[in-house]
Amino acid sequence: MKKKQYACDCEVIHEAVVARVRAVMPDSDAFYNLANLYKMFADNTRVKILWTLSNEDMCVCDLAVLLSMTKSAISHQLRFLRLANLVKYDKHGKVVYYSLADDHVKDIFEKGFEHILE
Repeated sequence: MKKKQYACDCEVIHEAVVARVRAVMPDSDAFYNLANLYKMFADNTRVKILWTLSNEDMCVCDLAVLLSMTKSAISHQLRFLRLANLVKYDKHGKVVYYSLADDHVKDIFEKGFEHILE
């Protein structure tokens, strides 16, 4: 039995299609930045932190207890998430509370869960 082939087997270039897509295609930096954004979701600990912060703003101590990790390990992952603009912090006296950076982060996260649970 022959396997189905899913590659284009012709030599025709659809120039109008290529031109339309090329006209709206982001530059290489945008693709690089998007790939880096998705890398943040490739770590189980970071995903747990993001899920937690999508439900409630929390400090490092609370995150550490909830996720059964050290404060150092949580802080390390929060640093990556901050650099990727996925989380922000707000200092209240000696306590620093972390939250999602904006609604876009929550939307991305919720869409991901929606996709895997369908």
